[in-house]
Amino acid sequence: MSFEGVTPSNHKIVLDASEEVGGKNSGPRPMELFIIGLMGCTSMDVISILNKMRKNIKSFKVEVEAEKAEEHPKIWTDINLKYVLKGDNLDEKSVNTAIELSLNKYCSAAATLKKSGAKINYSYLIEKE
Repeated sequence: MSFEGVTPSNHKIVLDASEEVGGKNSGPRPMELFIIGLMGCTSMDVISILNKMRKNIKSFKVEVEAEKAEEHPKIWTDINLKYVLKGDNLDEKSVNTAIELSLNKYCSAAATLKKSGAKINYSYLIEKE
């Protein structure tokens, strides 16, 4: 049941299903890629915004917990993002502003999910050096 998709930028992605439903588990599920797309979209925004604020980011990651509807089409309903950052001059106000701008203005993946009714919540942790 695997499929190979080619993006408009000519990158190949293999998608598959689990063995329980006839796949070979040779690639991510389409809905997993949807969440990865959200994480990538907001990550690029947040890093870009913090760089423009002249913040020195040493490490950055986003963790996610997400829930889908129980009935088909089983869309994402609740998404919790946790941003974990480390840097020399990071402060709560700047990080919060960058995340808010990403999720409420710039990230088209977040806008798409919100229009489908998904609730996107976030938290962040600024780790000490």
